[in-house]
Amino acid sequence: MTITKRQKEKARQERQREKALRRQQRRDSSDERTPVAPGEDPDIAGIVPGPQPRPEGFPDEPDPEDPAGAA
Repeated sequence: MTITKRQKEKARQERQREKALRRQQRRDSSDERTPVAPGEDPDIAGIVPGPQPRPEGFPDEPDPEDPAGAA
C-alpha cells in the first residue's frame, strides 16, 4: 500500500467516525426533546396568540398626539 492510499484510508475512517458520532448526538438530543400532544405541531407548541411583549431594550413608539414627535 502506498503512503497516499494509507493517508486516504485513514481520512476516510476518520470521517466515518465523525459521522457516526454526529448521528449518535442527534439521536441523543432527539430523546431529550419535550414530548408534544398528539396532533400538535411541535414548531408552534407553546405559542400564545395575540400581541407579544416587546423585547427588552426595544424603543417605545412615538405618541401620535405628541406634536414634537420622535425628535
